[in-house]
Parts: sequence; structure tokens; C-alpha cells
Amino acid sequence: MKKLYLVVWSILSCVLLSCSGSENGKSLPNPPKHIVLVGFDGLSSYSLNNGAEMPQFRSMMQDGCYTLENRSVLPSSSAVNWASMFMGAGPELHGYTEWGSSTPDLPSRVLNEHGIFPDIYSGIRAKYPDAELGFFYEWNGMKYLVDTLAINHVQPLNLSAENSKEELKDVLSYLKEKKPMFCSVIFGEPDGAGHSKGWESEDYFKMLTHLDQALALIVSAVKEAGMMDETVFILSADHGGKGTGHGGKTMNEMQTPIVFYGKGIKQGAQITESTMVYDIAGTVAFMLGVEQPQVWIARPIKSAFNEKF
Repeated sequence: MKKLYLVVWSILSCVLLSCSGSENGKSLPNPPKHIVLVGFDGLSSYSLNNGAEMPQFRSMMQDGCYTLENRSVLPSSSAVNWASMFMGAGPELHGYTEWGSSTPDLPSRVLNEHGIFPDIYSGIRAKYPDAELGFFYEWNGMKYLVDTLAINHVQPLNLSAENSKEELKDVLSYLKEKKPMFCSVIFGEPDGAGHSKGWESEDYFKMLTHLDQALALIVSAVKEAGMMDETVFILSADHGGKGTGHGGKTMNEMQTPIVFYGKGIKQGAQITESTMVYDIAGTVAFMLGVEQPQVWIARPIKSAFNEKF
């Protein structure tokens, strides 16, 4: 009888552990087939709280799940935070510590087979060897902050200029023709407008409206590709700003939006967890069932999803 009890208990323990693992979450039960990350360099939560005219962005906030209290790592500047967003960890681990770091200023704690700190692109590639992965960027420094050898299509573009529609066509064509599993489009603005005229200037807010029009074109391309029902959009930023600069420890510099919109995402809701910029990588990994490297400190932002975990 005792032996039978032990056998039954062993079976129940295995079942409970299995359920617990699913609940605690290495992957989303009904994952999207496509994830499109649109990043805005220097987009502050302050601007969205103070009247930025971004109807497409706000519509996705309203019909998705968002927070305006996401925090950057320090310093609140570009390379260190973009690296954190894609690498699932902070500068203490990936080693990019300055606004313009193109190589780690500290030795990366771990290197992958391509000699770079493991990022979300290399993680997706390892799990899905045939996946289509895209990366479009405007600021030249972006190309150093992801594992480009894991990506099918890497292309620099002048995405934010007034005549950007021609170059944006490359993004739109790629989305419609290749239908990638994961694609990032990283604008170099409104950072330039913030530095030249100020984060509370008319020029800065005009640039936000211009970028919102570009975002609307990206959303339309996903719809035209017939991907919308299987896509999650992530809208994000690396840092905000104050005066004509950033890098410091004020909330205007550190707080940025995160918006999730699309398949399986709550509608008309706010993210309840405390979030950091590196949690974006963790959430992409969670959606696609990619195992996080042990060195990552990212946490999936589970309150954004309809599923309960």
C-alpha cells in the first residue's frame, strides 16, 4: 500500500510540476505568428501625457495594453538602452554603458557563437532556424546592438526625414512580401528634434505627428499582408529627455511608453507590473517560446495578455 501511495504521489508531483511550469510561463499558449517592434529614439512618456498628436499610437494604446511608466536603465541614453531592449539584461551584464557604445565597454558576461552577448534575435534563430527575421534602423549605432548574423534582412534607412516615404517603402514591401516572424523598425527620431529644439518644443511635437503617420503606414502594410490577426505590435522607446538632453536620472528622461497591441493582447488595459526596458526581450521570448539565456534578467510582461498565468 505504501509503495502504491509513493507511485501515485510521484505521478501527481510530475503532473503538478508540469502544470506549474506552464503556468509560470516559458511560452504563450497561443502565440502570434508575427511580432513587429516599432521603436522611437527619444520618445518620452511626458510627451504622451502632455498632448502629443499621435492618433495611430494612441489608438493602439486604447485598443491594446500599455504603460507610460516603463523605465530605462542608466544612463538614460541610446546605445545602452537599445542594447538592453534586445539583450534582455542591463549594462552590468551586456557591457554597453554609454550613449554611443559600439562595442562593450565592460566585458560581456557571456558571448554567443557569433561573439556577441546573446540577444532576442539569436534566441529566435536558435529555436526557429528557418524563421524570417528583419531589422530596419535609422541611427547608425543600432547595427552594433543586435546579433546581425542571426538576422535575414538588416537595412539602414532614413526613416524620419520629411521625404522618408520612399525609404519607408522598403519596410512596407518587406513586411508584405516576407511576412517575418520578428521584425524591428527603429526610428532615429524624435531624439534629433529633442536635442536641437528641446523635448517640450513645438518641433519635437511636430516630429511625433510625422512619426505617427509612418507608424500608420506600417500598420496598414501588416493589414494588407493579411497578417493582422496573427500579429502583435510592440511600440517602445529607449529614453525620454529634458531640456535639450538626456542621460540623467529624472523621470522625464527615464520614463518611456510600452504598448502591446494585437493577437492575444488585452484591450483597453494598462500594464500592472513594474517594467524595465530589458523586459521587452523577455516578453518577445515568452510569446515565441524561446528559452531565455541564464544571463538575462528580463521578465515577461504577462499582464498584457488575455491568458492568465
